[in-house]
Amino acid sequence: MNPSGKGLSHGLKARHVTMVSIAGVIGAGLFVGSGRAIAEAGPAALLAYAMSGLLVVLVMRMLGEMAVAQPDTGSFSTYADGAIGHWAGFTIGWLYWWFWVLVIPIEATAAAAILSAWLPAIPQWTFALAITLALTGTNLFSVRNYGEFEFWFALIKVVAIVAFIAVGGLAVLGLLPGAQVSGVARLVDYGGFMPNGAHAVIAVVLTTMFAFMGAEIVTIAAAEAEHPARQIVRATRSVVWRISLFYLGSIFIVVALVPWNDPLLVTHGAYQRALEILGVPHAKAIVDVIVLTAVMSCLNSALYTASRMLFSLSTRGDAPSGLSRTAACGTPRAAVLVSTAFAFVCVLANYLMPERVFAFLLATSGAVALLVYLVIAVSQLRMRAVLERRAAELPLRMWGYPWLTWSVVVVILGVLAAMVWHPAHRMEILATATLLAGVLAGAWLNARNRSADGQALAMDDSP
Repeated sequence: MNPSGKGLSHGLKARHVTMVSIAGVIGAGLFVGSGRAIAEAGPAALLAYAMSGLLVVLVMRMLGEMAVAQPDTGSFSTYADGAIGHWAGFTIGWLYWWFWVLVIPIEATAAAAILSAWLPAIPQWTFALAITLALTGTNLFSVRNYGEFEFWFALIKVVAIVAFIAVGGLAVLGLLPGAQVSGVARLVDYGGFMPNGAHAVIAVVLTTMFAFMGAEIVTIAAAEAEHPARQIVRATRSVVWRISLFYLGSIFIVVALVPWNDPLLVTHGAYQRALEILGVPHAKAIVDVIVLTAVMSCLNSALYTASRMLFSLSTRGDAPSGLSRTAACGTPRAAVLVSTAFAFVCVLANYLMPERVFAFLLATSGAVALLVYLVIAVSQLRMRAVLERRAAELPLRMWGYPWLTWSVVVVILGVLAAMVWHPAHRMEILATATLLAGVLAGAWLNARNRSADGQALAMDDSP
């Protein structure tokens, strides 16, 4: 608890942080978007997920190094502030907040679509409103509420994926009675492992890169845990097996069971189609429940993450000061409500704006994940020397520093360039660049106002 009401509480338990770290990796995109990736690249979609996963593992290692030494709810935004410059912390903080504010209405709409299919008599907007208000309410009271909801959401996803891998693995080994497939021949039977060539794999990498966005949330949440450094070390070291099991393991089962050119792969989704091939009854209903859980988890985390980043920006003078106030339970309620309010504005924009205008609005967040990764890498490059001066032994170190960090920087810049070249992603880059220019202008105005305030204060203090 936080009886003073002047800061965040430390209400998250170890099990909460553990499940937050898992939930950050397992998003709805794994269940929904993987079918399209497999249909585009064939079984070689595994390589695309492996490459994207490797990049995220390295970025998380860098972020973990900084977060263990300096746990902060602003995470990479705070580190960029000190390592690169105040403008960088301001810019990446607001871009990240905007990303999650946009996620809220998207996930609420996705959850409402599933519930509306079950109960068609109730308008879809009613479900979206009810879900958003309910999760906003839980985030208003205590961080422990967020942790508890995320714990159970993540547990359902983990159990579902482990069960899927177990059942699918038995089928691949020929040990599942009644299964119409065994072995891994389908990885090469329909035009080979890479039927559409290497360029298709690279194109899928540009999509799968964003499936892992959310892994960094654990460094934000850990600041509200009882032992932040310990939780960050544990979460960072476990990111390898989490990506290997939940993404690579489950997608391997899918491509071993489902032909990549199956016409129902995209429309039904990879996991539903795999269950249908295995003859699992009510496959659609099962997957719908899992996807609904994943969407609710993402919405819950979006509300939490947006509010904490807004709180951090406020404490650093980069957002209105009232947003840094906390209730007696340690919750920044004003930051939660403002983030939710902007999300509702985005929902209204969806109905009031022309379709192309709203599509451009959504596209503004398209490259934010890569900008976050880039800022983390550059911050780690510049902070390592400072951290080593402060502590004789760092609890967590980035591998192969500085060359591996520089390699990540080069790869991220290469991916950004590839998105400009690829027509399907060009709008995302242009939209994000437009948003970035606006936020950079805000950073300049903020710095100018801070300088003016500082000069005025100096004059007032002068004799």
